[in-house]
Amino acid sequence: MDTSTWIGIFSVSASAMCMGIGSIAPALSEGKALQQALSSIAQQPDEAGTISRTLFIGLAMIESIAIYCLVVAIVLIFANPFWNHVIAKPGG
Repeated sequence: MDTSTWIGIFSVSASAMCMGIGSIAPALSEGKALQQALSSIAQQPDEAGTISRTLFIGLAMIESIAIYCLVVAIVLIFANPFWNHVIAKPGG
């Protein structure tokens, strides 16, 4: 196999690992945040609006981690800087 094939294999593998590993922590964190919010609402139902608003802001921040992983995975697949290095002709 030539160099560009190896770069393609490693790019797809790295992007798959980035999405797989990078999605585990946000998923667990969102579940924990939802659990705590529901527990808080059960204890203080009159503060449900404030708790829900804070929960949604926190979930958006947690979800941004998974979105960053998605961006890195897309860059590895479609805009990998190593492709240009391999494709460039030597001496040109």
